[in-house]
Amino acid sequence: MTNLPVKTVVVIAIGAALYGIGGLPVFGIPIFAETSLKPAIAILAVFSALYGPTAGFLIGLLGHGITDLFAGWGVWYTWILGSGIVGFIIGFYEKITKERLDTGEFSNKDIAIFVGLSFLGNLIGYSVSAFLDSLFFTEPTSKLIAQQLIVIVSNTILIGILGTILLRIMAKRNQQMSNLTEFEE
Repeated sequence: MTNLPVKTVVVIAIGAALYGIGGLPVFGIPIFAETSLKPAIAILAVFSALYGPTAGFLIGLLGHGITDLFAGWGVWYTWILGSGIVGFIIGFYEKITKERLDTGEFSNKDIAIFVGLSFLGNLIGYSVSAFLDSLFFTEPTSKLIAQQLIVIVSNTILIGILGTILLRIMAKRNQQMSNLTEFEE
């Protein structure tokens, strides 16, 4: 296994802490049995998009673990894994867009890629969670399907709105920094 650069480790720690604390019930809106609308999912998505699949996976895994440890509902390893998978998949954003965000570009196509990866990540990640819940905890299938659909749709919408706003701000800042560098040369 390769060692992660110090910057990546710091990013993972900060991202996991923000995602973990942001996922606590006080910041969520209950919408279904054991399911809440959590704006913190946008934190996972943005950190994953900016720092890649490894950071995204670990931020999702550790952050969701922090939420479960402090929320009082017990540790659900199946959903912790699901969040890791979500972060991993969204983490391919920079590679797919050829790191255009770094130069200040964030077109409608880039937004569609970001939201598409978010949908795909939520679909795959939390489908794995639901499958493992049915396998290990014999949760009712109808409940799992309802949770799954709600989580996929609500997370994708939250990421699409909040994540896009945050990435647009990042792109604008990067563009301004790029303009300063060109001016200095």
